[in-house]
Amino acid sequence: MVRQVGPTYRGADAAPVCRAGPGAVATGFDGRVKHAGVRQMKRQSASRPQEPEDFHTDQEEYSRQVLADADFPVYGVDRASRGGGVHRADPARGGGNAPSGRGAEAAESCQDSDALAEYGFCGGRLRWVEVRSGDWSSVEGPYVTVRTYRPGVDVALLPELEDVVEDERDRLFEQLGIDEGDGPGSVRAVREWITVEGEPRAVQIHEDRARQEDRHRSPERRLADAVSEAVLGVESDAGAVPRGEEEGRRGPVWAGRLRVGGVTVTVTGRGVPPGGIELKRIDDFERYVLGRTELMRKLAARQADLAALEERELPPVAGLEAHRAVVEHAVRESLAIAARIREDRPPRVPRRARGEAAAVRWEAALRQQMRLASETREEAAEAVTTMVNHLTRLAQQADWAVGTPEGRAAVEEVIRYTVFASEVPSLPAQRAWEQLWSGLVRNASGAEEAWLTAWERWRVERSRH
Repeated sequence: MVRQVGPTYRGADAAPVCRAGPGAVATGFDGRVKHAGVRQMKRQSASRPQEPEDFHTDQEEYSRQVLADADFPVYGVDRASRGGGVHRADPARGGGNAPSGRGAEAAESCQDSDALAEYGFCGGRLRWVEVRSGDWSSVEGPYVTVRTYRPGVDVALLPELEDVVEDERDRLFEQLGIDEGDGPGSVRAVREWITVEGEPRAVQIHEDRARQEDRHRSPERRLADAVSEAVLGVESDAGAVPRGEEEGRRGPVWAGRLRVGGVTVTVTGRGVPPGGIELKRIDDFERYVLGRTELMRKLAARQADLAALEERELPPVAGLEAHRAVVEHAVRESLAIAARIREDRPPRVPRRARGEAAAVRWEAALRQQMRLASETREEAAEAVTTMVNHLTRLAQQADWAVGTPEGRAAVEEVIRYTVFASEVPSLPAQRAWEQLWSGLVRNASGAEEAWLTAWERWRVERSRH
């Protein structure tokens, strides 16, 4: 799986992307596909790539048109209220006191902004709009996300508040590379108050304090740790902040949902208590549209500072360990996604599987494939992709493929066939998969059945020896 951190410039065909259910389309500021099963809308095409500034201008104009046509009120943080509408939480008491000492120094350099984040369509109508306010560059915040849904939305179909909290943790991971661990952590439900248009409104809050916080490490240290985790299965504790100290310094992430008139509003907060937030209907979206562009530029600049992974030096890998590592994690990830889909929840991949460790795993396997199979980078990428998809599909279709001696033997044979084109006992299954994966077969269901039958014959024959 390709993982992208920060905004992605897609050239002339840069497209809003889908989210929020069947037939829904959503535009996110980073231009990435959020969930499986989504479709893209191409807004323009050209014979040459679009320049970044032209891309920003194009996106700004499109967003203005969408928001000008909004036929329901959209809410955001009230900057005209006392304290600017977002009051930072006091780490010791959960209050709204101003920071002092190091906190004051951090406040001076904070990246405070208002930005349009996303909007979604369903059946050709604008379904929701999401804006964000506060310091996006700090894990301590304050940072607030406000999503407004049009009247008539079925609240029962909206994301669970637990998933809304995980969206905020994803945002931190994507923008800053900080992984707060996969939730839920220490959770509690509380009744709080959020001020809307000057009127306090009761709201039920889902509060989640991460059990294990991020480790503050240099890119070089993170790369070394990622290689250790990816290839050797060793997780380094170098640079970790003591758990008690870290949890005491960082507050929880929370989410709540309330009704304002006929619309439904979901609010997410980091580093700010619900009572420190004041919301107001947005009359002029211009600062949010321009704030989105500015945020995209800053995130792009951060990403540009990181050297491309293929240009970085990685420790050498022995034998087929890199192939085994990328397969193991891909199978685990695909099964986790399938389980969430069965539970009717968003197919969220654990952040540990999406970050630098995942990219390093893939790069290590790619380089080893190039070396052992004497392939070009493009040929190696296709070979590793075919291998990973073969084994993830097998894990989904065959009960015996995971956690059994037969499953482990199948993995080894697929890897050996991928690297050395070996005459493995499962050769008929390998060739059947190549036919299925090529997409050139006329009867896809028949080709899949033939592939699974070949594996079953291999399994029966193996059991006789």
